[in-house]
Amino acid sequence: MNISPKKNILILFLITFLTSAFFWFSFYFNLPGKIGFPDVSLETVFQNYDGPNYLAISKCGYRKDCLAQNFSLPQPLEYYPAHLPAFPAIIKFFDLFTTGPKAMLLATLFGSLFLSLASFYFFSLFLNQKKSFCLSLLLIFFPARLLVLRLVGAPETWFIGATLFSLYFFQRQKYFPSVLMAVFAQTLKSPGVLLFGSYVLFALYQFYTHQIDIQTLAKKYGPFLLIPLSLLPIFLLYKLQSGDFFAYFHSGDNFHLSLLPYTVFISTKSWIGSLWLEDIVYLYLFALAALFQLFKKYKISPLTIYSAVFTLATLLVAHRDISRYIAPLYPFMFLAFSSFLSRKSTKIVFLFLSPALVLFTFNFIAHNIAPIADWTPYL
Repeated sequence: MNISPKKNILILFLITFLTSAFFWFSFYFNLPGKIGFPDVSLETVFQNYDGPNYLAISKCGYRKDCLAQNFSLPQPLEYYPAHLPAFPAIIKFFDLFTTGPKAMLLATLFGSLFLSLASFYFFSLFLNQKKSFCLSLLLIFFPARLLVLRLVGAPETWFIGATLFSLYFFQRQKYFPSVLMAVFAQTLKSPGVLLFGSYVLFALYQFYTHQIDIQTLAKKYGPFLLIPLSLLPIFLLYKLQSGDFFAYFHSGDNFHLSLLPYTVFISTKSWIGSLWLEDIVYLYLFALAALFQLFKKYKISPLTIYSAVFTLATLLVAHRDISRYIAPLYPFMFLAFSSFLSRKSTKIVFLFLSPALVLFTFNFIAHNIAPIADWTPYL
């Protein structure tokens, strides 16, 4: 029996909500502590990086005096502008109705719902409804690092959702909504500029292959200049509140890009500090294999160009948490391997894997916490 797209979306929303509720209530009732993990509470979820940073910005903006007087996180005050303002603004909106930490979780929940919606529409561009629903459902739980990002204070769900919607609208030749979604992505996380770069490369490809003339090129792609221009009001905000127009670039040890690829395996670099890096090899393997598969299926398009640009950029990142940096590629990897992921045998394997996903999530959230002694400023 065929299910309408609206019903599929409602089911995805329900499962997304129930998944978040399961983990949040698990921490509220200290389920991880009862099965061998350290004792936890819902405050443990609030404390997960980078949630407290975004929550502090939602209270103070980037004003150093306010941040210094009210918050005692270990990073220097110059580090806060590394976090772009869109996600703190979403938290601030929900803060109108509840206390700060709960507002942050509401922002996270709606971001997760937004991503589930965006992934279903995105997959529907290329796959039938059944496969689109299957992949969107799987994306709620896997990869495990993305599952964590759906539960704690993090902008990735909003960012990935906005990116998928931008590509979706572009594919549907609805360019203004595509621009708006790309601008939204840019105000959430700095890699949003890679989406702009991908559109520029595709425009040049169309011009080079004579698919488009210069006048049509300017008319079609001119509005996409709003993507990098959206950084101007952000930098003006930095100037007004921190006194430094280029505060983002002066945020300390925040830039992890190298001139050479694979420097993540140099364990003496900051933000790495571990010899246990074999999992990153497999992440790169899947990302590169997915990239070749995408080009094989969909040739040269904004979809494949963006996947290539983001993959190559990730190879230059020297940071232990590559699974987070590469998270925007997960939907594209799912699309590349859609035939395999939609098999009945694969679904059975993921059912057997589900306890591992739960335990990984418990373990990660229980330990990836900021040292917060006083919650009063966050309320």
